Amino acid sequence: GGNQKQQQDTPSLLSPTPPPQQQQLEQQNTKFEHFSPHTMKLLKRYIESKNGAGTVILIPEEIEDLWHIYHIISIGDRIKCSTIRKISKETSTGSVASERLKITLTVQCEKTDFDPKGGNLRVSGKNVVENKFVKLGQYHTLDIEVNRKITIMKDCWDSVHLQTINDAIDVKKKADVAAVLMSDQGKARICLITSSMTLDRLNIEMSIPKKRYPGSHEKGVHRFFDAIIRGIEQNIDWEVIKCIIVASPGFTKDQFMEYITKNGHSRSELKPFLKNRDRFLLVHTSSAHRQVLNDILSDPMILKNMSDTKAAAEVQALNDFHKLLRDQPDRAFYGPGHVIKAGNMGAIETLLIMDELFRASDVQQRRQYVHLVESVKRNGGNVHIFSSLHASGDRLKSMTGVAAILRYPLPLEDNATDSETESDED
Repeated sequence: GGNQKQQQDTPSLLSPTPPPQQQQLEQQNTKFEHFSPHTMKLLKRYIESKNGAGTVILIPEEIEDLWHIYHIISIGDRIKCSTIRKISKETSTGSVASERLKITLTVQCEKTDFDPKGGNLRVSGKNVVENKFVKLGQYHTLDIEVNRKITIMKDCWDSVHLQTINDAIDVKKKADVAAVLMSDQGKARICLITSSMTLDRLNIEMSIPKKRYPGSHEKGVHRFFDAIIRGIEQNIDWEVIKCIIVASPGFTKDQFMEYITKNGHSRSELKPFLKNRDRFLLVHTSSAHRQVLNDILSDPMILKNMSDTKAAAEVQALNDFHKLLRDQPDRAFYGPGHVIKAGNMGAIETLLIMDELFRASDVQQRRQYVHLVESVKRNGGNVHIFSSLHASGDRLKSMTGVAAILRYPLPLEDNATDSETESDED
């Protein structure tokens, strides 16, 4: 963490001035896109102990925070934030002019929408607080944006809502796995893998002269590696990170690590790289596209090397479940009917559940899953809440979204009210 100070928000550090002989190479088209790491800010949390009603004020600082807020907001909540609304006014001459005004509105949520690619979260509902521009009961859609304060008022905050907030504001709960995807064409991408999504931190595009100009080619490759090294320095906290996956087709990844080893003793900024060399994991991939991360993260050999990271813990739990389903099916239950029954008997050792089940518009259904999570924790079991934005989430979703590893075998009653379980057997 020694170089943390000057690095806070200085994208300019990503493209330092090269020596004169490299200037003409530099002109060719180096492109950086930089994304800065933060955690959500909690400004206020006031919740009544007797009925759980209360208000929480948050400032989301990145797309992942919007994802958490999407899972916190339920139908019926009152959401307050600033918004832009088109207001029509009659002018002195009688014509109607409209202008866009920034106003603060409170709507009662009827619908939420989240687009992870664009990072857009929208909350629609009726205005519930008198306002001189918007009548009571008029519909409005709020765009919840990064770095903008949002107030959420609920009649009842349950334990899963509160856990979601705690996870979102806890730096340690953030990414402990990073991935550097690179190709020999001067393209690289640095990603952080958190428990709920994969965050792009930096895209690098540089042109590297062809191999038929050996001197220029080598300089170009070194410049490319230096840019990746600066990107890792600025986006990875050595205190938190447990594993850095370095992946590429061909030998680019190996050359990158050789470059670090060769220059590590003479360049002070490479000292932490050498010190943490055992955290780097070299992986061969078919391309440097982000999609290859799904294959990387479900490979058992790679998981072994990531054993104490959160991403691995979830995938490992899922792999353990599948193994039990094959070898001891009376200790591996899935489908809501069977799992809830096992939960009521205190038989669950590990619960695997999809985040989207807590988004059920049916309040009773959400309450049932919250109760399940609380009872498993109370009985000393483990709970893994899987994100629908992760590959492991897709695997769990195909099995109804809820599964459990039991402490001891239980007879599986075929007449359980679990029609989905049967239909998903394949």
